[in-house]
Amino acid sequence: MKSSRTKVSLILASLLTSGVVYAADAQVDLAKEIEALKAELNELKATVKNSNFDGMQRELSAIKKATYGDNLKFSADYRYTIDSIEYKHISGKKSKNDDFMSNRLILGMKYAPTDDLSFIGELSYNKAFGDTDNHAQSNTQPGYANFDWVTNENATDNTVKVKQAYFLYKNDNDTIPYTASVGRRPSVNGYPLNLRENDQAASPNSHLINVEFDGASFKFDLDKITDISGMYFKICLGRGLTNAKQRFSMDGTDYAQNNREDSKHVDMYGFVFVPYDDGQYHVLTNFAWAKDMIGYDQAGMNAYQGAYMAWMMAPTSSNYYDMIYKTPQFKSVGDWNGGAITLGADGIGEDWGDFMDETKAFVSWAFTKTKPQNGYTMLGSTESQTGHSWYAGIQVPALVTEKGRIGVEWNKGSKYWRPVTYGEDTVIGSKLAARGTAWEVYYIQPLIGKDTLTMDLRFTQIKYDYTGSNAFFGYEGMPLSIDEAKAAYAAGMGSDVVEKASDIRVAFRYRY
Repeated sequence: MKSSRTKVSLILASLLTSGVVYAADAQVDLAKEIEALKAELNELKATVKNSNFDGMQRELSAIKKATYGDNLKFSADYRYTIDSIEYKHISGKKSKNDDFMSNRLILGMKYAPTDDLSFIGELSYNKAFGDTDNHAQSNTQPGYANFDWVTNENATDNTVKVKQAYFLYKNDNDTIPYTASVGRRPSVNGYPLNLRENDQAASPNSHLINVEFDGASFKFDLDKITDISGMYFKICLGRGLTNAKQRFSMDGTDYAQNNREDSKHVDMYGFVFVPYDDGQYHVLTNFAWAKDMIGYDQAGMNAYQGAYMAWMMAPTSSNYYDMIYKTPQFKSVGDWNGGAITLGADGIGEDWGDFMDETKAFVSWAFTKTKPQNGYTMLGSTESQTGHSWYAGIQVPALVTEKGRIGVEWNKGSKYWRPVTYGEDTVIGSKLAARGTAWEVYYIQPLIGKDTLTMDLRFTQIKYDYTGSNAFFGYEGMPLSIDEAKAAYAAGMGSDVVEKASDIRVAFRYRY
């Protein structure tokens, strides 16, 4: 027994001695490895410290462009809308459409080949569900060829249209930074109309101008030299219509000016001036002048109205074709100018609570002025006429939902108010052009993400004080009071014009 215990003790002592020796050796090896790692780390730090990050970044950018980054970046904006619209005429009759449905798709594209040059484009598709009832079966051969049911199997017209296409050059110099662009410019849904559309604001003041145009702009950032927050000045140039002969003019002068007094270039010049914008409070001003605006002359309108009344009283084929023959033609009736100033707030007060921080509000005033030329009438008058309009709104958190927003807008226009707002802001006509009062209440609710999928509810009502709100700039834009229009209609001398219009709108919008 004693011998066995002695052997065990010797074995344990041997193992312990070996373990101690092994542990000591391992400790020495570990210390060497740590010192080696420290040396490598110091070497790596020195390498990183002396690296040319700018050069590396340029190399990475070049690799990116050479592989997958050198291409257009696309986006999609699809909206489904259903409107319930109603018009009340001065006779008491109502015109309605309880379920006017439409699709709108905007395909966006952007590319910046350099830091100071960008291209922006948008293709737009916007149409009613199905085919619109604006033709008869027999107007084509065969008669069904232009029905929407087979539109993609027939070579008809180009239904996808260019909404925007322009390049933007940016120069961030040390004196006055500026940008310059030319092409089909973004000019619909400017501030403050963009709030109820849940869009980024386009360039012009939407109270005065809300229409697509081809042109150029030059913006100068004055805040860098004045130290006034957000100050800038932008010059805008645009052409609405081109005085040119058509292709294949048959006299060898394709696209030459046609030299007709009643058809000239429609050019617009203007500026946008922001005297202050600190991100919360801002002031936006806009002035524009346009030459040779179009409309119908008095003689042509009188002849057409006479033929129209004759057809209404005796709807014969002879009277119908006489009315069609006397349909008035556009003339260049005179010049137009206008201006607007808008005060806005993106958040009210400081530290007044989350509700006030997320409240947006604005108030805007605008004027328009006509200058008839060559004996024509503008807005039914041979003399210069001035109109004005007020526009105000507020948008607040819905409170009943986490991300929803509720807004209210109001605008009122005078007798001769006539902005350039052909980019219709409602399907019942431009509410901002109303010679009368328009009210609108809307609700925007994100369903998925912040803006990926949203639902919009809107109610708009327009009550006209004068006729001609959505007419062009000639004799047809003559403002009659609603009482005058009713008297003329009762005497058989006027048409059954609209006195009130309303629109209940539901929309679902997807953006990517």
